[in-house]
Amino acid sequence: MPGQPRNSRTSRTSEEPRNSRIQRQVMQLIIDRRLQAGALLPTEAELMEDLGVSRNSVREALKALQALDIVEIRHGYGTYVGQASLTPLVDGLTFRTLTRHDHDAGALAEILQVREVLEEGLIRRVAATVTEAELDRLEGVVARMEEAGRAGRPFPDLDREFHELLYASLGNDLVPQLLAAFWTVFRRVNGARGRPDDPSPDATARWHRDIVTALRAGDVEGAQRAMAVHFRGIEARAGQEWRGAAGG
Repeated sequence: MPGQPRNSRTSRTSEEPRNSRIQRQVMQLIIDRRLQAGALLPTEAELMEDLGVSRNSVREALKALQALDIVEIRHGYGTYVGQASLTPLVDGLTFRTLTRHDHDAGALAEILQVREVLEEGLIRRVAATVTEAELDRLEGVVARMEEAGRAGRPFPDLDREFHELLYASLGNDLVPQLLAAFWTVFRRVNGARGRPDDPSPDATARWHRDIVTALRAGDVEGAQRAMAVHFRGIEARAGQEWRGAAGG
């Protein structure tokens, strides 16, 4: 029927703002009641009454919020406040990068550049806050990197551990989560494309050693330069891989 598509579009258009509104109301309820991750939310019936909406509307809103890790639906037990992790961001960025077939190298470079900007800026703050005990732990990770490097083994897990430890002294929980998100996207895309996880084990271990050495010496500029060299090395090696994969 000629009118059917128009009616369907109208229905969808009117439904989307309502669903968004209900999602915002549920989030506001969590905030207003100061509910923490893992706390039990009101039942569907209670939410229907509180928000003045249908059961179906409540369920659709909760499903959407679950996709964002804002709530967790445990069938048979109820709905709980979620962890509000960066998992949706990681999944979205991974998908966005993998679907940019015509700009494969550029999409990966963008992810790496965001990490680079964050880490080169944050390393200056780390230099002022890192403790000897934290430097010792970083030295331990680098020693394990060097051992793996001598054997020619890649060590993506050690690389991640190093960068998580590096920013612990800042006392900012969001920093390691955000950096880990970009790290995970980069590794996922490399894995999906069948590319090496680590550009060069020996070189990677050396880059990390230089960062720790500069921090140990209290050399802020040196630490920032070492971090810059680290990322330039990744970009150079990764760029070769991307161009090779593209036939360039």
